Amino acid sequence: MNEQQWLNFALAHMHEGQWFGFKEDWTGDHRISYENIIVHDSSITKPTEAEVNAKIEELKNINTEKTNNKTSAHNKLKELGLTDAEIEAL
Repeated sequence: MNEQQWLNFALAHMHEGQWFGFKEDWTGDHRISYENIIVHDSSITKPTEAEVNAKIEELKNINTEKTNNKTSAHNKLKELGLTDAEIEAL
């Protein structure tokens, strides 16, 4: 994912529903950027940039861990003698 996709993904995981959007008349290099976030739900305040960045890092770490676990499991199955075709069939 690129940085704009990570931002969108992180915001979507911070609260339920479509609570945020991005300015139509945007500033900066990308429309999907922290500076262009708008909040649609009056019960929610805009998270700080540090909070958003922390959420992005948390989600990236989860993604990395999931990838590492999958690779580890695949390698362990190969060590047990399974072929790639057999592993894919699981």
